[in-house]
Amino acid sequence: MSTSKPTQTIGLLLSGGLDSSILAAHLLDSGVSVQPFYVLTGVTWEGCELAAVEGILSVLRSERLRPLITLSLPLADLYEDHWSTTGQHVPSATSTDEAVYLPGRNLLLALKPALWCKMHGIQDLALAALKTNPFADTSPEFFQQLEGVLNSGMEVPIRLVRPFALKDKAEVMRLGARYPLNLTFSCISPVDGLHCGVCNKCAERQAAFRDGSIEDSTIYYDRGATTLLPPR
Repeated sequence: MSTSKPTQTIGLLLSGGLDSSILAAHLLDSGVSVQPFYVLTGVTWEGCELAAVEGILSVLRSERLRPLITLSLPLADLYEDHWSTTGQHVPSATSTDEAVYLPGRNLLLALKPALWCKMHGIQDLALAALKTNPFADTSPEFFQQLEGVLNSGMEVPIRLVRPFALKDKAEVMRLGARYPLNLTFSCISPVDGLHCGVCNKCAERQAAFRDGSIEDSTIYYDRGATTLLPPR
C-alpha cells in the first residue's frame, strides 16, 4: 500500500480573467489538485467569461484538475437596472475604478463555492485578489470576517486563501507570462464575443499587458480607443 501523502485539493473561484486564470495554472504547477468554480449571476458578459473558463481549463489539462462546477446565483432581482445586467451605460475606458464596483460581488461569488467546499471536504477556497485591488471587499479584514461567518456553527472549517494577496498586477502578469493569456476574458461590454476595446476593463487589460511587458494578442473589436490612453 502506498504511503505517499494524498494530493491536497483546493477550490478556486475562476472568472476566466487574467488573475484567476494565472492562479489556476500556478496552483496546478505547484502540485495541488484544483476544483474550479464558476458562478452564474446573469451579468451581460457571462457567456464570454464561461467560454473563456472552459477554454482555459481545456488547455490546462491535468489529472489534478477536476471538472468545472457551475453554481447559479441570479442577481437580476437584486441589481435590477444596473449596467451589469442591462448592458446600458457600461463604464468606459476613461472611467474610475469605482465605476465598475459591483455591490457585494465578492461576498456573493464566494458564498456558494465556499459552502460547496465545506460540504465536499475541501478546506481551502482560493481567490485571486491582489494587493492593489481597490475595493473594501477585497481587503484582508473583509476575507477574515467572511471566513469567520462561514465557519460559525459549522463543523468542517473553510479557509479563504489569497495566494496573490502580496502581489500587484505586473507581478502576477510576469508570473503568468508563459501561460495562454490570450484565452482569458476581461471585458464588461463584449461585441460579437470579442473584447469591446472601449470599456473600463479592456483598458485595465491593456494596461496589465503593458505593465507586465507582455505582448497583448487579444483581439479587440475597437482596439484603437484604449491604446491612446495614458498608463493607468
